[in-house]
Amino acid sequence: MASVPSLASTLHQRIADALSAALPEAGAADPLLRRSDRADFQANGMLALAKKLKGNPRELAAKVVEGLPAGDLIQDVEVSGPGFLNITVADKAITGTLAARAADERLGVPLAERPGTTVIDYAQPNVAKEMHVGHLRNSVIGDAVVRILEFSGEKVVRRHHIGDWGTQFGMLIQFLIEHPHELDHEGEVSGEEAMSSLNRLYKASRTLFDSDEEFKARARRRVVDLQAGDEETLALWQRFVDESKIYFYSVFDKLDVEIRDEDIVGESGYNDMLAETCRLLEESGVAVRSNGALCVFFDDVKGPDGKPSPLIVQKSDGGFGYAATDLSAIRDRVGNLKADTLLYVVDARQSLHFKMVFETARRAGWLTEGVKAVQLGFGTVLGKDGKPFKTREGETVRLVDLLDEAIDRATAVVREKAQDLTEEQIAERGAQVGIGAVKYADLSTSVSRDYKFDLDQMVSLNGDTSVYLQYAFARIQSILRKAGEARPVAHPELALAPAERALGMHLDQFGENLAEVTASYEPHKLAGYLYQLASLYTSFYAECPVLKAETPQQVENRLFLCDLTARTLRLGMSLLGIRTPEQL
Repeated sequence: MASVPSLASTLHQRIADALSAALPEAGAADPLLRRSDRADFQANGMLALAKKLKGNPRELAAKVVEGLPAGDLIQDVEVSGPGFLNITVADKAITGTLAARAADERLGVPLAERPGTTVIDYAQPNVAKEMHVGHLRNSVIGDAVVRILEFSGEKVVRRHHIGDWGTQFGMLIQFLIEHPHELDHEGEVSGEEAMSSLNRLYKASRTLFDSDEEFKARARRRVVDLQAGDEETLALWQRFVDESKIYFYSVFDKLDVEIRDEDIVGESGYNDMLAETCRLLEESGVAVRSNGALCVFFDDVKGPDGKPSPLIVQKSDGGFGYAATDLSAIRDRVGNLKADTLLYVVDARQSLHFKMVFETARRAGWLTEGVKAVQLGFGTVLGKDGKPFKTREGETVRLVDLLDEAIDRATAVVREKAQDLTEEQIAERGAQVGIGAVKYADLSTSVSRDYKFDLDQMVSLNGDTSVYLQYAFARIQSILRKAGEARPVAHPELALAPAERALGMHLDQFGENLAEVTASYEPHKLAGYLYQLASLYTSFYAECPVLKAETPQQVENRLFLCDLTARTLRLGMSLLGIRTPEQL
């Protein structure tokens, strides 16, 4: 496993050294290197430095050029304008650097120097309720961020904070006690069957709760039993949780997102900590009693009436609010799991709640200086009309219906293009393309932005879609299969055509792109990189014959560019949680 510095970082260091030698009094100066449309790179640092030291920027730039070592890295340097350096990298350096990347299974991407421990809270369905379109983004974004962080070397602890506690369970449990056969099954059940039983039970218990005052009173007493740990009540509650998990796992399996049982720590998991959390907040003065409720106040948070709007940790009737659970979770994640980063993939509309929770945890000393807490607040999934996605009847769209339709659409596209694929293979590819299309549409959008759910666009072979990337990958695999005896081999001695240079320069930026994505938790930047890579490959494919190149060495070199492009696409797509079929 070898870390390979990019051409940009190597060039940056060379120019910085030449700049320091030409102007020792400047110390370690930044050459301000960036990509340019006039050459491969432009360095602008001489202008600012000369101004600062009252010198001539063009003269300084000329001195820097003189000080650059002759070698294999730089093909040409031109001083332009007020001391800018336009730098063209040597073809030999491009191919040589790519060869070093290709020799490493991580494609030369380094591991983090000081990895820490990140606890990430994502994929948060509710027990006894169907997953809907609102659960799509936290699952897909969270899964991608987990993959990216783990690839960087970070220790990642997953947490699925499912809704499995609260008043509604008293109603459900009481109804099941009085109608004991409602959840009976013969043999194993599917996720859909499990949710169908829960749905039926929920509707029946809600109807009774709303119409029968005596049942309502019994249900409320049952909540007290649940919170007190009554054995019979807890056993029935566990049945609801287990039935729901059968359903959750079936949906996550279809979404191709791994959910492990040990990572599910729902609201109930922090139940034993709630009273202590409240006591610690009150004793330290971080929270105060207001009209019987335990509250935390903030100078900059006011309600519509202009009065302070507090974070309510405990209600006046003694019940605990979401804040008590979230604060207890922070105590557990920092104190027990030793996290130095807490990530929450949660709807942006909850940003005020989390701002207040994080500030409260800081005041209480649970979020220390060495721990950062970040909410990845995501936008809303919209319909084609630009409004929140609903069914024609105005109901929230079921997630499983959305995924099934995406798979059906993608399967039709695969069938139309399929060559030598069996029906079983078409169905398998259709699922990979359909789910990939849904994930990519989400992940290619900035996390905080809303996006339109348009299946016609998502499964298109043209444009910024995962199908376009998957077809680019499959096309390369087809070329490699047809290559016969010819093998991918780098030939640094060969001159590169413009399309080869453009593709090679972009391949070299993969590690830098991943470093930025990892630091900022922005998967859309990785998606953008991969789309550009596929686009540059398409231009290369159109302009540079691979198997019919002029010499055997050129065939090998172009096969090498094809192979490294495919490996980069496969790795990048896998970090987004998207499959790359070998054949489409």
